[in-house]
Order: sequence, then C-alpha cells, then structure tokens
Amino acid sequence: MSVSVRLSNYFLRTLREDPSDAEVASHRLLVRGGYIRRQAPGIFAWLPIGLRVKARIENIIREEMTAAGAHEVHFPALLPKEPYEVTGRYTEYGDGMFRLSDRHEADYVLAPTHEEVFTLLVKDLVNSYKDLPLSIYQIQDKYRDEARPRAGLLRGREFTMKDAYSFDVTDEGLEASYQAQRAAYERIFTRLGLEYVIVKADAGAMGGSKSEEFLHPTPIGEDTFVRSAGGYAANVEAFTTTTPAPRSYEGLTPPDVHDTPDTPTIQTLVDLANTNHPRPDGRSWSAADTLKNVVLALRHLDGSRELVVIGLPGDREVDLKRAEVAFAPAEVEAAIEKDFVANPGLVKGYIGPWSADGAVLGTTGSTGIRYLLDPRVSDGSGWITGSNQHGRHVFGLVAGRDFSADGTVEVAQVLAGDEAPDGSGPVELARGMEIGHVFQLGRKYAEALGLKVQDENGKLATVTMGSYGIGVTRILAIIAELNNDDKGLIWPKAVAPFDVHVVATGRDAAVYETAETIVEAIEASGLEVLFDDRPKVSPGVKFGDAELLGVPTIVIVGRGAVDGVVELWDRASGERVEVPITELVPRLR
Repeated sequence: MSVSVRLSNYFLRTLREDPSDAEVASHRLLVRGGYIRRQAPGIFAWLPIGLRVKARIENIIREEMTAAGAHEVHFPALLPKEPYEVTGRYTEYGDGMFRLSDRHEADYVLAPTHEEVFTLLVKDLVNSYKDLPLSIYQIQDKYRDEARPRAGLLRGREFTMKDAYSFDVTDEGLEASYQAQRAAYERIFTRLGLEYVIVKADAGAMGGSKSEEFLHPTPIGEDTFVRSAGGYAANVEAFTTTTPAPRSYEGLTPPDVHDTPDTPTIQTLVDLANTNHPRPDGRSWSAADTLKNVVLALRHLDGSRELVVIGLPGDREVDLKRAEVAFAPAEVEAAIEKDFVANPGLVKGYIGPWSADGAVLGTTGSTGIRYLLDPRVSDGSGWITGSNQHGRHVFGLVAGRDFSADGTVEVAQVLAGDEAPDGSGPVELARGMEIGHVFQLGRKYAEALGLKVQDENGKLATVTMGSYGIGVTRILAIIAELNNDDKGLIWPKAVAPFDVHVVATGRDAAVYETAETIVEAIEASGLEVLFDDRPKVSPGVKFGDAELLGVPTIVIVGRGAVDGVVELWDRASGERVEVPITELVPRLR
C-alpha cells in the first residue's frame, strides 16, 4: 500500500517569484515548485518532490535496461587519475575535467564518464568468452567543468547519467549488443513521451568506430542537426561534405592579379568583380566563387600554439563547433593581431594560397603554416582569392594546378540545401537537445587497459566494447520544458511526483475528515497521493500550488463533500467535473 504525503508536514516550499538567473521555463518552474535549489553555477540540490520525479524516470530506465539484459552496478564518482592517464583522457579532457588531490598528494578526478573503471572491473572478474556477452550499467552523477553552465538542469556541472557498457568477443557480438541498447533507448524515450531523432554523431573524446545521438528537437537545443527527406540525419559536427569530382585544367586561363581596393568583405569583393571584371560567360560572380582564407589558432594539450589557415568558399563561415571536432583535442580560437605581426607572410584581408612573388601557404611553402582546404575546393575548380598583396586579389586561381594544400578539413558551416552524403537529397537544419548517446567503442579501452579473455580456441582475444549514455536530469528538465503553462508544470502521468493531488478546502472539519477517507481509499488502490491538508491556507493559495506543482490529476474536496460529491480536475486540459465520491477511485484507476 502506498503512503500519502501531507503538505502540512512535507518539506516543500513554493515560490511566487521567478529566480533571477532562470533562462528557460524548466529552470524557473522547478525552482519555484520546490523541486531543486541552486547551490552554485550548474550545481543544484534535489528536494523531496524533485527526487520523486527523478526516481520515476530512473525506474523506467531500469526496467528497460533489465529488459535489454543489462545488470546494474554502482561506481564512485571520485576516482584515481591513473586509469584515465593510461587511456590518454586525463589530458584529452582538458579543462573539462575536475582534478583534485588528497592529503597524501595522490591525484583524483571527479569522473566525467566511467569507461576506464568499467573496463577494469570486467578485466578483474571475467576471463573467458563463456562469460560474454555482458552488459552492465549504473545511474550515477557525473562532473564536467562547463565553461558556461546555463539553463538550469539542461547544462550543468553535476548531472545524473545512466551509462551502460557492453562487452563482446567479436565485432558481430558488439553490433548485436549495440542494437539491443539502441532499441532499449527507443522504448525509454517513447515511454517518457519524448520525440527523438537518431542522428550520426562524432565520437569526440570517447573514441570508437560508430556513434549516434538521440536528439530531442527543440528551439532551445544547443545542437544543430541536419536531416533529409530521404532519411539521412546527423549532427553538424558529423556531417560530411559531398566532394565535387575533379575537373580538367584544359582551356583554363592562367591566374590574373587585379587591383581590388576597399574590399574588406566578401560582398564588396563580389560587387567590385562584377563591376570591373565581369565573367566572360555572362554569369554574375557570387560569394561561392571566392576562396576565403581564415586563420585559426590551435592550443594543444602541451601548451603549444599553432596557426592553421583554412581555405573555404566565400559563402561559408567557419563553424567553431565543427572546428573543435576536427582539431580535437586542441582548443580552437580565432587568430589575433599579434599572430599576423609575427607572420608577415599572412597579409591580413588579402590572404591567399598563391602569390606571383612566391608567397605560398602550406607547411612546405614560404609561410610554413599548415594550409587545409574545404572538400568543395576540388582539383580543377577556379577561384577569386587573396594575392598576398595589399589591395589585390587573384582571379582564376585553379586548385591543383596553381596551388595545393596539406589536406582537407570539415569546418565550414552546413547550410540548408546541402546534399546529404548518402545521396538522399538536400538537408534541412533543426535545433535539438541531446538526450542519449550510443557508441561502438571497439577495442580502444580494452587494448589500453589489457582486457582480454580466452576465446573458444583457448587463445587470448581483446574484448570489444560499447558505451551507452542517457542524461537523466537533462531529460527531467526537457520534460518540464515540454509540459507547462503560464501557471506551472503539467507532468505526464509516467513521471509525475504523485498520481493524485487531493486538495481539501475551507475550514469545515467534516470536509477534512471526508478528505482523509478519500485519501485512504485512493492509497488502498495503489496510487500515490499528495494531500494538501493545510487547515489555515486559503483555497486560492492551494489551487495555485496545485497548478505550480503539476500533478496531472487533482481532486478537490470542498463543500460538496457533505453531499457525497468532489471535483475531479484534469491539470492538462483544465477540465473540472463533479464526481460522486463512490465513483472516484474507479475513475482514477
């Protein structure tokens, strides 16, 4: 039998005013409703009613993990640094990892994720292929030193995550384990009422051969993803450009340098080109005909700083998120004035890969600076670009014939209408929030940490792994974002802190006695009840709290109770109907 919670002695304090630092609805309403309280930027305390919602989400996850054959374990958040050093992630995580030392000067981390220690646990306990496949998981807090924690629980420094790991001997086994976890995620998000899109993703610091994100489409999402009508979906970091086929150099005119004064932007350059140097084929020049060259600075883990120049079509900008993925684990920033002063071969505003006087970009060129090209700059394509001379650009500079690069790189922004790499048509852009991520890690961690088992032939085989994460607290915030109105939260029944909120109104003792009887009957039916039994609180305040807290079903016990009638209030629709007390519990069930 469930036990009701009485507001007269429940540790719950609601607020009438919004918190000053709240940026989104979930942050505002979870604080006002007494679900969470801020402790520091990106760090929150969980109060009793908040823990109930969190527990319900976790229970749904546990049920589906069990159905997928996974076993629950629990690791500490405070871990020694050595396993992370072995895999290289102690440095790869950079400033995103919390590091600390104990009184004996031993180094520890607050785990941002737990691949290493899961691997070591299995290494300690498993030695034969007969013990595999194995899937284990935990629900545990993670810690990441976000530079800009924001939006309450949506992007914090401490957050609760479900992370699962699969262990197999063969690649085929890994694929089966991966698909089992992927299917479990689809069931979890369906039960939670969350729309999701599965997109191809970059593995980042996790590594591995395959990575997919579950994104919830939302305008407040921090991730941009693309999708085509033909079914392709990827986040922008994982999008790959369709490279044009090489073209013949035959019949192409040699490069021609022209004066182009007062052209500080691509648009002013295009306008001048159309006015003073029209195309012989009659088509107008556009930004896509220009080759802009952007100077970036990479700060490597050893503290060194490297300049790199990126050549990309002038109708594109560098997407810094894509650049961070392309150059990981280095940090990426725009070059500053002192970089140009120190490298006179970079003529600011007129940088190009070639110059008539011999200035050439690239590690083998006169600048010695690494030069990388967008994949669209294919051999045989002609461009207007800087001539490495102030106030001058070169026209008809042909890739492959007149200049080359140290390689290609995917850092240009993705635009709506770009062709999907699988040939399924043009893509559209949308915003989303990551709610889950699945990886085929392969043997990266097993090789680094020596996880091997005897195979069926008695030989040692390196285990192959998968990793699967769900952001529990982020999901809670997203559900709150999706389910509210101007009065408060409206929880879906699957995750609501209580099944029923009973509100006794007025000062008549008989009303409260009847409400007690009703609560006992609801409890006996197996439902969990929040009972507002506060005798000296006005009905208006009680109704306001009920709307703010967002329990989906509210029972109002008022003056009609003496006649055997209560009001049943549906929080989502706002509908309020009178129901005989004798019919109430069957209606609630």
